[in-house]
Amino acid sequence: MTLKELTKAEEQIMQILWQLNEAIVKDILDKIPDPKPAYNTVSTVVRVLEGKGFIDHKAYGNSHVYFPLVSEDAYKKFTFDKLMNNYFDNSYKSLVSFIADDKDLGLKELDELTELLNKLKNKKK
Repeated sequence: MTLKELTKAEEQIMQILWQLNEAIVKDILDKIPDPKPAYNTVSTVVRVLEGKGFIDHKAYGNSHVYFPLVSEDAYKKFTFDKLMNNYFDNSYKSLVSFIADDKDLGLKELDELTELLNKLKNKKK
């Protein structure tokens, strides 16, 4: 399955489903912070997510219990790969440089990053 980028509303609902593992629309609505959208709005977004192949449901009479088909890790990887390709030319050096400059990392944070990179490097050997 080829993943597609989610809208902000779709992503919000997926975050809730990843947290709950399964839920009815009311459970999802309860987890959305105020101001809450209408029940029908959430129900529509859930059906769109199902149409996109991100979630499925089990029917219990008139109730539908929804659950994710796409893992949070798979979507994280998809969005990260898209970010790397579209904004950093697939260069981790460009990404780290951007983070260090834009977030004005201090020496302590840069040392922690260096230490983490060294641990990862040693792990790969």
